[in-house]
Amino acid sequence: MAIQSINPATKEVLKTFNPHSPAELETLLKNADHVFEKWRATLFTERAELMRKAAQELRENVSYYAEIITLEMGKPIREAKAEINKCALCCDFYAENAETYLQNEEITSDASISYITYEPLGIILAVMPWNFPFWQVFRFAAPSLMAGNVGLLKHASNVPQCALAIEDVFRKAGFPEGVFTSTLLESAAVENLIKDDRIKAITLTGSEGAGASVAAVAGSQIKKTVLELGGSDAFIVLSDADVEETAKMAAKARMINTGQSCIAAKRFIVVEAIASPFTDRMKFYLEQLKTGNTLEDSTDYGPLARQDLAVSVQKQVNESVAKGARIILAGGQPDPQSAYFHPMMLTDIPPDTPAHDEEIFGPVACIFVVQDAAEAIRVANNCRYGLGASIWSSNVPEARRLARQIESGAVFINGIVQSHPALPFGGIKKSGYGRELSYVGIREFVNQKTIWVA
Repeated sequence: MAIQSINPATKEVLKTFNPHSPAELETLLKNADHVFEKWRATLFTERAELMRKAAQELRENVSYYAEIITLEMGKPIREAKAEINKCALCCDFYAENAETYLQNEEITSDASISYITYEPLGIILAVMPWNFPFWQVFRFAAPSLMAGNVGLLKHASNVPQCALAIEDVFRKAGFPEGVFTSTLLESAAVENLIKDDRIKAITLTGSEGAGASVAAVAGSQIKKTVLELGGSDAFIVLSDADVEETAKMAAKARMINTGQSCIAAKRFIVVEAIASPFTDRMKFYLEQLKTGNTLEDSTDYGPLARQDLAVSVQKQVNESVAKGARIILAGGQPDPQSAYFHPMMLTDIPPDTPAHDEEIFGPVACIFVVQDAAEAIRVANNCRYGLGASIWSSNVPEARRLARQIESGAVFINGIVQSHPALPFGGIKKSGYGRELSYVGIREFVNQKTIWVA
């Protein structure tokens, strides 16, 4: 079946690609396996020089790469440019820090000397999503390649141009052919790829279902996985928060990537004392956001990445409202054939509804009113996911105490949850396991080898 690149804003078919055949895939795997033996022997300084050139390529051609993102999955050009620049930051970060993160680590033991070395594994398969089609890949690729591994990308089928452009970034930077390879494959081909002995580990960012499937196959092959899955992040607003500023940030947090982000705030848990003014102001700020031509910097939000995704989000809203949830900001899908979905707010959300129990991957803000901070923590933790959360309060010591009680991979205080190359990123519960970024992430896909000398 052909792989199509479709502009979700216009429904125009931009390009059509044939998936790699089994013979073509075999050639790509052979090349990657062969180049690994040479790549692993390169010095950190050699890898760093190439990684800095990749960062330079991204920065010098930010508009070109950003436009590919915008046309292929609908992200407004302003956000797409920010994504490209963040990828460049990640490349520079690991070019600067990889050698330090992976230097031999001496350990005191009964030996005359004992230490840990960090050695590359081989081909790392990355199964990546469409929502941040460059960033998700670079946050895996920059540390993995700097560690001496080689990368094989199976990208989401609706962003084939992004996949090929990323491979081109590394090629233009001077990386040897095969150190980073993009494959054009249907999802059904992933299982056999995982079972190939040349694939040493797998990283996946995607849905809970996709993570479970990949982990099951990888587990049968005794291969390591890192999974970054869904999130239904809590945005906790305590009674002493700055209502105006927090409401403004709440609207921004919900609308990251038109709501299509695992770490976009989705559940707004607000103490009753300030719930009414907070909700009014958040509604005001959401109403100010404008859609339009996604290639213009003035556009605040675009379509969802596919029309069927908008249909799915609308279905979640409709089911929740039918069971008692109340709409306080109307919006939604303008018509069933559209990929657009305008911001919505729901409240009075009963249990056992999609808005209560599921991740809504679109611009729907779910408001939960609680009596106090203790109830806010209980509501925040009453969730199958545990990726990120934020607490908004003028009492930072108290917020730090509460942060320790939240079940998630990250808690941000008076700031929107975000990823940064220096900070470990990942979740718990159904949000997955393992970490990307920081020194923690670069050590996920290496052999942490003990060496002991009598």
